[in-house]
Amino acid sequence: MSDSVLLPRCLKQRIGLTGLFKSILLLSLFLPLSATHAKLLSLKGDRTQGSLLLGKVSLGSQVKYKGKTISVNDGGFFVIGFGRDAALDQQFAVISPDGQQQSHKLKLKKRQYNIQRIKGVPQKMVTPPESFLKRIRRESKLVADSRAVESNYPYFATPFIWPLTGRISGVYGSQRVFNGEPRRPHFGVDVAAPVGTKVISPAGGTVVLAEPDLYFSGGTLIIDHGHGVFSSFLHLSKVLVKVGTKVKQGDVIAKVGATGRVTGPHLDWRMNWFTTRVDPALWVGPMPKK
Repeated sequence: MSDSVLLPRCLKQRIGLTGLFKSILLLSLFLPLSATHAKLLSLKGDRTQGSLLLGKVSLGSQVKYKGKTISVNDGGFFVIGFGRDAALDQQFAVISPDGQQQSHKLKLKKRQYNIQRIKGVPQKMVTPPESFLKRIRRESKLVADSRAVESNYPYFATPFIWPLTGRISGVYGSQRVFNGEPRRPHFGVDVAAPVGTKVISPAGGTVVLAEPDLYFSGGTLIIDHGHGVFSSFLHLSKVLVKVGTKVKQGDVIAKVGATGRVTGPHLDWRMNWFTTRVDPALWVGPMPKK
Protein backbone atom coordinates (compact mmCIF):
# COMPACT_ATOMS: atom_id res chain seq x y z
CA MET A 1 0.00 0.00 0.00
CA SER A 2 1.32 3.49 -0.88
CA ASP A 3 1.94 5.68 2.17
CA SER A 4 0.24 8.53 0.26
CA VAL A 5 -3.05 6.84 1.01
CA LEU A 6 -2.50 7.31 4.72
CA LEU A 7 -1.09 10.85 4.98
CA PRO A 8 -1.07 13.97 2.80
CA ARG A 9 2.26 14.81 1.08
CA CYS A 10 2.85 17.99 3.08
CA LEU A 11 2.64 16.04 6.33
CA LYS A 12 5.05 13.37 5.08
CA GLN A 13 7.60 16.03 4.15
CA ARG A 14 7.40 17.49 7.67
CA ILE A 15 7.72 14.36 9.76
CA GLY A 16 10.04 12.29 7.58
CA LEU A 17 10.02 8.51 7.17
CA THR A 18 10.45 7.62 10.85
CA GLY A 19 7.72 10.02 11.85
CA LEU A 20 5.51 8.54 9.15
CA PHE A 21 5.70 5.08 10.71
CA LYS A 22 4.91 6.54 14.13
CA SER A 23 1.89 8.34 12.71
CA ILE A 24 0.65 5.17 11.03
CA LEU A 25 0.99 3.32 14.33
CA LEU A 26 -0.93 6.06 16.13
CA LEU A 27 -3.70 6.04 13.54
CA SER A 28 -4.01 2.26 13.77
CA LEU A 29 -5.05 2.59 17.41
CA PHE A 30 -8.19 4.36 16.27
CA LEU A 31 -9.16 2.04 13.40
CA PRO A 32 -12.43 0.06 13.79
CA LEU A 33 -11.94 -3.25 15.59
CA SER A 34 -14.23 -5.22 13.26
CA ALA A 35 -11.70 -8.03 12.93
CA THR A 36 -12.00 -8.74 16.64
CA HIS A 37 -15.80 -8.84 16.79
CA ALA A 38 -15.93 -12.54 15.93
CA LYS A 39 -14.64 -13.39 19.37
CA LEU A 40 -14.91 -16.66 21.26
CA LEU A 41 -15.15 -15.52 24.87
CA SER A 42 -15.05 -18.93 26.54
CA LEU A 43 -15.30 -22.67 25.90
CA LYS A 44 -16.08 -25.06 28.77
CA GLY A 45 -16.24 -28.85 28.88
CA ASP A 46 -14.07 -31.91 28.40
CA ARG A 47 -12.38 -31.87 25.01
CA THR A 48 -12.83 -35.55 24.43
CA GLN A 49 -15.03 -38.00 22.55
CA GLY A 50 -18.57 -38.15 23.94
CA SER A 51 -18.49 -34.63 25.37
CA LEU A 52 -20.58 -31.49 25.26
CA LEU A 53 -18.82 -28.14 24.95
CA LEU A 54 -20.48 -24.94 26.14
CA GLY A 55 -19.25 -21.84 24.36
CA LYS A 56 -19.86 -18.14 24.72
CA VAL A 57 -19.43 -15.54 21.99
CA SER A 58 -19.93 -11.80 21.74
CA LEU A 59 -23.58 -10.83 21.28
CA GLY A 60 -24.89 -10.89 17.74
CA SER A 61 -22.33 -13.46 16.56
CA GLN A 62 -23.11 -16.67 14.66
CA VAL A 63 -21.51 -20.09 15.08
CA LYS A 64 -21.00 -22.57 12.23
CA TYR A 65 -20.17 -26.25 12.69
CA LYS A 66 -19.99 -28.81 9.86
CA GLY A 67 -21.71 -26.38 7.51
CA LYS A 68 -24.67 -25.77 9.82
CA THR A 69 -25.58 -22.73 11.88
CA ILE A 70 -25.54 -23.43 15.62
CA SER A 71 -28.07 -21.46 17.64
CA VAL A 72 -26.71 -18.80 20.01
CA ASN A 73 -29.01 -17.62 22.81
CA ASP A 74 -29.56 -14.09 24.07
CA GLY A 75 -26.68 -14.47 26.50
CA GLY A 76 -24.23 -15.47 23.76
CA PHE A 77 -24.17 -19.15 24.78
CA PHE A 78 -24.09 -22.11 22.37
CA VAL A 79 -23.39 -25.82 22.68
CA ILE A 80 -21.77 -28.47 20.46
CA GLY A 81 -21.75 -32.24 21.10
CA PHE A 82 -19.28 -34.91 19.99
CA GLY A 83 -20.21 -38.58 19.68
CA ARG A 84 -18.60 -41.71 21.11
CA ASP A 85 -16.30 -42.16 18.13
CA ALA A 86 -16.06 -38.54 16.95
CA ALA A 87 -13.07 -37.52 14.85
CA LEU A 88 -10.28 -36.14 17.03
CA ASP A 89 -9.72 -33.08 14.83
CA GLN A 90 -12.67 -30.70 15.04
CA GLN A 91 -13.29 -27.15 13.88
CA PHE A 92 -16.00 -24.52 14.17
CA ALA A 93 -16.27 -20.89 13.14
CA VAL A 94 -17.52 -17.73 14.85
CA ILE A 95 -18.94 -15.03 12.58
CA SER A 96 -19.35 -11.47 13.83
CA PRO A 97 -22.39 -9.28 13.04
CA ASP A 98 -20.32 -7.47 10.36
CA GLY A 99 -19.37 -10.76 8.66
CA GLN A 100 -15.86 -11.25 10.02
CA GLN A 101 -15.14 -14.96 10.47
CA GLN A 102 -12.73 -16.62 12.88
CA SER A 103 -12.01 -20.37 12.81
CA HIS A 104 -11.33 -22.37 15.96
CA LYS A 105 -9.67 -25.78 15.88
CA LEU A 106 -10.17 -28.39 18.58
CA LYS A 107 -8.18 -31.52 19.34
CA LEU A 108 -10.31 -34.13 21.13
CA LYS A 109 -8.83 -36.85 23.31
CA LYS A 110 -9.46 -40.43 22.24
CA ARG A 111 -11.31 -42.51 24.82
CA GLN A 112 -10.88 -46.16 25.68
CA TYR A 113 -14.12 -48.07 26.19
CA ASN A 114 -14.88 -51.29 28.05
CA ILE A 115 -15.58 -54.03 25.48
CA GLN A 116 -16.92 -57.37 26.78
CA ARG A 117 -16.88 -60.46 24.53
CA ILE A 118 -19.38 -63.13 25.57
CA LYS A 119 -19.86 -66.46 23.81
CA GLY A 120 -22.55 -69.12 24.08
CA VAL A 121 -25.48 -66.69 24.51
CA PRO A 122 -28.84 -68.06 23.23
CA GLN A 123 -29.68 -66.31 19.95
CA LYS A 124 -33.13 -65.25 21.19
CA MET A 125 -31.35 -63.11 23.81
CA VAL A 126 -29.18 -61.47 21.13
CA THR A 127 -31.76 -60.65 18.44
CA PRO A 128 -35.36 -59.62 19.23
CA PRO A 129 -38.04 -61.97 17.87
CA GLU A 130 -39.43 -61.06 14.45
CA SER A 131 -42.86 -60.46 15.98
CA PHE A 132 -41.49 -57.49 17.96
CA LEU A 133 -39.67 -55.72 15.11
CA LYS A 134 -42.68 -53.65 14.02
CA ARG A 135 -43.18 -52.42 17.58
CA ILE A 136 -39.50 -51.61 17.96
CA ARG A 137 -39.46 -49.54 14.75
CA ARG A 138 -42.59 -47.63 15.81
CA GLU A 139 -41.13 -46.86 19.23
CA SER A 140 -37.79 -45.83 17.77
CA LYS A 141 -39.55 -43.30 15.55
CA LEU A 142 -41.55 -42.04 18.53
CA VAL A 143 -38.33 -41.37 20.45
CA ALA A 144 -36.62 -39.75 17.46
CA ASP A 145 -39.61 -37.49 16.75
CA SER A 146 -39.63 -36.26 20.35
CA ARG A 147 -36.13 -34.83 19.83
CA ALA A 148 -36.71 -33.50 16.32
CA VAL A 149 -37.68 -29.94 17.27
CA GLU A 150 -35.09 -27.44 18.49
CA SER A 151 -36.26 -25.18 21.30
CA ASN A 152 -34.72 -21.97 22.64
CA TYR A 153 -34.86 -23.01 26.32
CA PRO A 154 -31.83 -21.67 28.20
CA TYR A 155 -31.37 -24.55 30.65
CA PHE A 156 -28.65 -26.29 28.60
CA ALA A 157 -26.26 -23.55 29.74
CA THR A 158 -26.90 -24.05 33.48
CA PRO A 159 -24.92 -26.45 35.72
CA PHE A 160 -26.58 -29.90 35.84
CA ILE A 161 -27.04 -32.13 38.90
CA TRP A 162 -27.30 -35.92 39.15
CA PRO A 163 -30.89 -37.21 38.88
CA LEU A 164 -30.15 -39.48 41.86
CA THR A 165 -27.12 -40.57 43.86
CA GLY A 166 -25.86 -44.11 44.08
CA ARG A 167 -23.42 -46.65 42.74
CA ILE A 168 -22.56 -46.28 39.07
CA SER A 169 -23.14 -49.71 37.56
CA GLY A 170 -22.74 -48.93 33.88
CA VAL A 171 -20.77 -46.36 31.90
CA TYR A 172 -21.06 -44.57 28.58
CA GLY A 173 -19.41 -46.16 25.57
CA SER A 174 -19.14 -49.71 26.91
CA GLN A 175 -20.09 -52.48 24.52
CA ARG A 176 -20.82 -56.20 24.51
CA VAL A 177 -20.05 -58.64 21.72
CA PHE A 178 -22.39 -61.64 21.86
CA ASN A 179 -21.29 -64.72 19.92
CA GLY A 180 -18.99 -62.53 17.83
CA GLU A 181 -21.77 -60.04 16.98
CA PRO A 182 -21.15 -56.49 18.30
CA ARG A 183 -24.18 -55.03 20.05
CA ARG A 184 -24.98 -51.32 20.09
CA PRO A 185 -22.75 -49.48 22.59
CA HIS A 186 -24.24 -48.33 25.87
CA PHE A 187 -24.88 -44.59 25.54
CA GLY A 188 -25.83 -43.72 29.11
CA VAL A 189 -24.66 -43.89 32.68
CA ASP A 190 -26.38 -46.46 34.92
CA VAL A 191 -27.02 -45.76 38.59
CA ALA A 192 -28.06 -48.77 40.66
CA ALA A 193 -30.95 -48.08 43.03
CA PRO A 194 -33.98 -49.93 44.46
CA VAL A 195 -37.27 -49.90 42.59
CA GLY A 196 -39.26 -46.83 43.61
CA THR A 197 -36.26 -44.55 44.27
CA LYS A 198 -37.12 -40.97 43.32
CA VAL A 199 -35.58 -39.50 40.16
CA ILE A 200 -35.20 -35.72 39.94
CA SER A 201 -34.68 -33.47 36.94
CA PRO A 202 -30.99 -32.61 36.45
CA ALA A 203 -31.91 -29.22 34.95
CA GLY A 204 -34.94 -27.23 33.89
CA GLY A 205 -36.81 -28.06 30.72
CA THR A 206 -40.00 -29.41 29.17
CA VAL A 207 -41.14 -33.03 28.99
CA VAL A 208 -41.32 -34.17 25.36
CA LEU A 209 -41.83 -37.93 25.88
CA ALA A 210 -43.47 -39.87 28.72
CA GLU A 211 -44.05 -43.56 27.95
CA PRO A 212 -44.76 -46.29 30.53
CA ASP A 213 -43.51 -49.31 28.59
CA LEU A 214 -41.21 -49.28 25.56
CA TYR A 215 -39.74 -52.58 24.37
CA PHE A 216 -36.07 -51.89 25.12
CA SER A 217 -36.21 -49.06 27.65
CA GLY A 218 -39.44 -49.77 29.55
CA GLY A 219 -40.74 -46.67 31.33
CA THR A 220 -39.12 -43.81 29.41
CA LEU A 221 -39.02 -40.06 29.94
CA ILE A 222 -37.31 -37.38 27.83
CA ILE A 223 -36.76 -33.73 28.83
CA ASP A 224 -35.79 -30.93 26.44
CA HIS A 225 -33.25 -28.56 28.03
CA GLY A 226 -32.92 -26.36 24.93
CA HIS A 227 -30.68 -25.93 21.89
CA GLY A 228 -30.74 -29.64 21.06
CA VAL A 229 -29.77 -30.88 24.53
CA PHE A 230 -32.06 -33.64 25.85
CA SER A 231 -32.01 -35.94 28.89
CA SER A 232 -33.53 -39.42 28.67
CA PHE A 233 -34.41 -41.60 31.68
CA LEU A 234 -34.91 -45.31 31.04
CA HIS A 235 -36.27 -48.44 32.79
CA LEU A 236 -38.55 -46.42 35.08
CA SER A 237 -41.20 -48.08 37.25
CA LYS A 238 -43.32 -44.94 37.16
CA VAL A 239 -43.35 -41.71 35.14
CA LEU A 240 -44.71 -38.85 37.25
CA VAL A 241 -44.96 -36.09 34.63
CA LYS A 242 -46.76 -35.68 31.32
CA VAL A 243 -45.72 -34.43 27.89
CA GLY A 244 -45.71 -30.64 27.97
CA THR A 245 -44.93 -30.40 31.70
CA LYS A 246 -42.36 -27.70 32.47
CA VAL A 247 -39.94 -28.89 35.15
CA LYS A 248 -37.37 -27.15 37.30
CA GLN A 249 -34.05 -28.53 38.43
CA GLY A 250 -34.65 -30.86 41.39
CA ASP A 251 -38.31 -31.61 40.62
CA VAL A 252 -39.28 -35.26 41.18
CA ILE A 253 -40.10 -36.64 37.73
CA ALA A 254 -40.10 -40.45 37.99
CA LYS A 255 -39.19 -43.54 40.01
CA VAL A 256 -36.45 -46.09 39.38
CA GLY A 257 -37.57 -49.44 37.96
CA ALA A 258 -36.47 -52.59 36.19
CA THR A 259 -38.68 -52.32 33.11
CA GLY A 260 -37.71 -53.11 29.52
CA ARG A 261 -34.70 -55.30 28.74
CA VAL A 262 -32.69 -55.14 31.97
CA THR A 263 -31.14 -57.50 34.47
CA GLY A 264 -31.90 -55.47 37.60
CA PRO A 265 -33.28 -52.19 38.94
CA HIS A 266 -31.35 -49.06 37.99
CA LEU A 267 -31.67 -45.69 36.26
CA ASP A 268 -30.16 -45.37 32.79
CA TRP A 269 -29.59 -41.63 32.22
CA ARG A 270 -28.73 -40.59 28.69
CA MET A 271 -28.09 -37.26 27.01
CA ASN A 272 -28.31 -36.17 23.38
CA TRP A 273 -27.22 -33.18 21.38
CA PHE A 274 -29.81 -33.60 18.62
CA THR A 275 -29.02 -37.10 17.26
CA THR A 276 -25.53 -37.19 18.79
CA ARG A 277 -25.33 -39.30 21.95
CA VAL A 278 -23.07 -37.75 24.58
CA ASP A 279 -21.86 -38.81 28.04
CA PRO A 280 -23.92 -37.36 30.94
CA ALA A 281 -21.13 -38.11 33.42
CA LEU A 282 -18.79 -35.69 31.61
CA TRP A 283 -21.40 -32.94 31.69
CA VAL A 284 -22.56 -33.26 35.29
CA GLY A 285 -19.26 -34.01 37.02
CA PRO A 286 -18.40 -36.55 39.75
CA MET A 287 -21.15 -38.40 41.60
CA PRO A 288 -21.70 -36.66 44.96
CA LYS A 289 -21.13 -38.66 48.11
CA LYS A 290 -24.19 -39.57 50.15
